[in-house]
Amino acid sequence: MNTIGQPLDRTDGVLKVTGRAQYAAEFPAAHLAHAVLVTSTIPCGRVASIDTSRADSMPGVLYVMTSRNAPRLPQGGRPNVSPPAQRQLSLLQDDEIRYDNEPIAVVVADTLERAVDAAAKLRVVYERASPNLDFSKAKTHGHAPASMIGGKADTERGDIEQGLRAGAVRIDAVYTTPMEHHNPMEPHAVMASWDGPRLTLYDTTQGVANAQRAVATFLGIAPQDVHIISPFVGGGFGCKGSVWSHVVLCAMAARQVGRPVRLALTRPQMFGPVGGRPHTEQHLALAARKDGTLTGLRHATFSNTSTFEDWTETSGVLTRMLYEVPNLATSHRLVPLNVGTPTFMRAPGETTGSFALESALDELAVALKMDPIALRLKNYAEIDPQEGKPWSSKQLRECYRLGAERFGWSERQAAPRSMRDGTTLIGMGMATATYPGHRSEAAAFARIMPDGTAVVASGTQDLGTGTYTVMTQVAADALGFPLERVSFALGDSSLPHAPVSGGSQSVASVSPAVREAATQARQRLIATACADPASPLHAMPVNEVTVVEGWVVSRTDASRRDPAAAVVARNGGRPIEAHVTAKRGDETGRYSFHSFGAVFAQVHVDEALGAIRVPRIVAVYDVGRLLNEKTGKSQLMGGIVWGLGAALEEASELDARYGRFVNANLAEYHVPVNADVGTIDVSVLNVPDPHFNSLGARGIGEIGITGVPAAIANAVYHATGVRVRDLPITLDKVLQSATV
Repeated sequence: MNTIGQPLDRTDGVLKVTGRAQYAAEFPAAHLAHAVLVTSTIPCGRVASIDTSRADSMPGVLYVMTSRNAPRLPQGGRPNVSPPAQRQLSLLQDDEIRYDNEPIAVVVADTLERAVDAAAKLRVVYERASPNLDFSKAKTHGHAPASMIGGKADTERGDIEQGLRAGAVRIDAVYTTPMEHHNPMEPHAVMASWDGPRLTLYDTTQGVANAQRAVATFLGIAPQDVHIISPFVGGGFGCKGSVWSHVVLCAMAARQVGRPVRLALTRPQMFGPVGGRPHTEQHLALAARKDGTLTGLRHATFSNTSTFEDWTETSGVLTRMLYEVPNLATSHRLVPLNVGTPTFMRAPGETTGSFALESALDELAVALKMDPIALRLKNYAEIDPQEGKPWSSKQLRECYRLGAERFGWSERQAAPRSMRDGTTLIGMGMATATYPGHRSEAAAFARIMPDGTAVVASGTQDLGTGTYTVMTQVAADALGFPLERVSFALGDSSLPHAPVSGGSQSVASVSPAVREAATQARQRLIATACADPASPLHAMPVNEVTVVEGWVVSRTDASRRDPAAAVVARNGGRPIEAHVTAKRGDETGRYSFHSFGAVFAQVHVDEALGAIRVPRIVAVYDVGRLLNEKTGKSQLMGGIVWGLGAALEEASELDARYGRFVNANLAEYHVPVNADVGTIDVSVLNVPDPHFNSLGARGIGEIGITGVPAAIANAVYHATGVRVRDLPITLDKVLQSATV
């Protein structure tokens, strides 16, 4: 049996299309109350007063929680936390306002309609202070982060100044990306219910274990008294990777009213209180010899954070490893603004950083009159230049070759504005994609039941990416059971521990644990059959017996077979099971783990109007072994679509007078729709990584977005001769630059 890699349909697909998949805001509860979050309308200052009298007197209103009457939490609701799983929250422990849309009250009523109505009746008086909202002014006071995911904030190898002087051709440019906000189909939602000292939360989260620990920390209770349930998540993309204020506030309100409480954020409340991608300003300086050999590269990043917590967009990290550069320097500086703390947003750092780096590489190729692929191959890193380690597996050359062939790169005429169809300018651009291979410790159990089915479980999450399906495939193959006889359980903090579904690590971390647990359960099933006098396999050596389609079978005599259900039944009906924890070994000290890809984009630009269309994207990836061709390619396509949105559409527009995002809805926060998306041709090399884990599979959730904005930006330049370094690339920028 080998279902791994096959393009199998989702095991949870029927539940989703029939509406039977339950999300956090859909679980029923007796005597359920409804909460509405009230948020600030100023970016800086304090709440001078909140008049709750009208709301308190309205029918059905159970509780109006403000900083005046909220339960007091340990350490003022601001304990020492360990970001990013635990963040600084706004839990109504004081009246300070630090950003627009910050939680200032929670209204609980017996119906949602009454809660919404009562929330509108609150009368809030503010004492305003001057906010910090001008990035350019605040940048002069930027500071280095004390710590940063992905390594040190600043790095240098060689002599950067000498390296920049040594190049015959130089590029020196600044690239900017805007604030962006996650807009998953399912907004954040939670239902809280107390049973004595025990709290149950139905939460939309990317990490049930992280949520359990974080909630316990803020409430000052034991983690074992917090139970997180999250079987389905309607998209996360990073914003649901941390516990945010509304989760703890809902738990506080439920304890006060003595009944279950549900709280769901509105779409505008997704802009601020639950993170987003920060604004970045990236200064790149590159120098190369006339043959394209890079001699020096400097990448300096400024990005905004909040005024009360550091969050670093690690844009320069990929620059350290992607190309062979002897003299290189990277730095990261934070600019505090009166906005909510940013957070992970699909490929944080790599998305913004690859736009800047890969755009600058294209500019260098133009200056050198060199093919962009040839320039990248000239500086191809055979080992990780930052760590000095060999790659665990790297097939990037093949990605370039196959991608160029499928795209028709050889038909590209090098000169800008040289390709057209009537009044339509045609551009072709490319960029490199990359993302680290992350893996964490994870546990799982496999249990063979008396009815001949198997239950396999791990406390991971499915964000809509296909985790249920992939893990079922891995378990079925390892057990030797038909797929329909295996069920996989996840999304529950009482299950064996698994890491947060972030950093593209769920498959990489959980599948080895699932495989080993299922393998051990199969071996125990075989041993039980061979030791059973009533079994046709009695006294056979266990190495001569296997499991096929749920039958324990002799490898040499297929007539000697025993159904798994019968083996378990004769074993007293006790399930046969195995519990496993899969850990990393010393491989991280010996190899550098990264996935790679090549992205090619074609754009059509209306010569008179500047309107940009993307009829075709071709991408080829080296991500190790692909465990499900259908869900895997779907993930990569989704990342490409988001990259298209980042290139041409997405931006959270901050009104610098009031600190408010003026397009905090899906009518004005533009994301790609079907009409925006042309043909997407995705290929995966499917070469297993022999050093990463037992399945040779690296994560694929985030690499799909990397490289795409740069490939499109490079294609727009090729079409128009206009270099836009400020995302998103809108028609006004193309036209304005063309006429200057």
